[in-house]
Amino acid sequence: MKTYNIGIIAGDGIGPEVTNEAMKVLRAVMQNGDFDFNFVEYPYSGAYYLKTKELVPDKVIDEWKTLDAVFLGAIGHPAVEVGLVERSVILGLRFGLDLYINLRPIRLYAENLCPLKAKTPADIDFAVVRENTEGEYTQIGGILKKGSPDEVATSTSIYTRVGIERAVRYAFELARSRASANKKLGHLTLVDKANAIRPQEIWTRVFAEIGKEYPDVKQDHAYVDAFAMLMIQKPEYYDTIVTTNLYGDILTDLGSMLQGGIGIAASANLHPGKTSMFEPIHGSAPDIAGKGVACPLAAIMAVGMMLDYLGEKNAAQQIESSVEHLLASGTISHADARSGISTTHMGDMVIEQIRKSNG
Repeated sequence: MKTYNIGIIAGDGIGPEVTNEAMKVLRAVMQNGDFDFNFVEYPYSGAYYLKTKELVPDKVIDEWKTLDAVFLGAIGHPAVEVGLVERSVILGLRFGLDLYINLRPIRLYAENLCPLKAKTPADIDFAVVRENTEGEYTQIGGILKKGSPDEVATSTSIYTRVGIERAVRYAFELARSRASANKKLGHLTLVDKANAIRPQEIWTRVFAEIGKEYPDVKQDHAYVDAFAMLMIQKPEYYDTIVTTNLYGDILTDLGSMLQGGIGIAASANLHPGKTSMFEPIHGSAPDIAGKGVACPLAAIMAVGMMLDYLGEKNAAQQIESSVEHLLASGTISHADARSGISTTHMGDMVIEQIRKSNG
């Protein structure tokens, strides 16, 4: 029996609540498989920082590298400086483990969840590959003469050929695999803003160069402002998108609304073949923390992505199919607090559906 070592960072706000439901579902599919998990819990969060003033030390990042995967609930506490703990935990993971791919599937499971008129699940099924370690998020820059009339703030975006090549190549391979699974022509779209921000022209050139190796994949390009419009106008046209760190961050939040909101949206932060991190894309939502109304579906879907990455594809499919059935059938009417279903009961519903599917 294969045993995986998984780090758990439940975090702040609704993070522990949705993480608990995600782990319940994970244990349920474990019972049907030939694999097991060892869980290693980590306390890092805004609440933990308030008690200890401790951020993530280097030795813990080294420990994370020895795990098979890390699961993150949500980070952010209203009493802590904005971004302080988030940078320590999330960027500690991304940069410390070199998680250079952020993968966000955007798939609609039930027509009523989509705010767009007359769009069905057949129209919204694409994936966004976001380069995850460069761009504005390298934190190069700062503030001079803070608070004075002469204050100056600078931020430098970094794009390296190595970083772009590995993200673009991953995206081409994903487009090819999605085409094979769906028995259609592969299709990859590059999104940048190279017309106005000329250094991003490196993205355009690298995309064209690598694209020569993938004649079976249709290739096109859009500037990010136009793409934001087109993604709403004709989401059915897109299959796989590759883009920069900042644009990917913005576009995937927009994409989450196409599929029913951030309560259903999960993501993977990947270093293919090495320790990777999985999380719901929502924040800690302190306004509803402790009320038992947070939707755990995004966290549950993140567990599914983790299982798929680890090679437990049957268990991953059980989770996705069960969530899809509950949404498509209307058993769960909203992928957020409007559903009227408690956090724990929604987790129980997914488990019950998994059991029904297994007979």
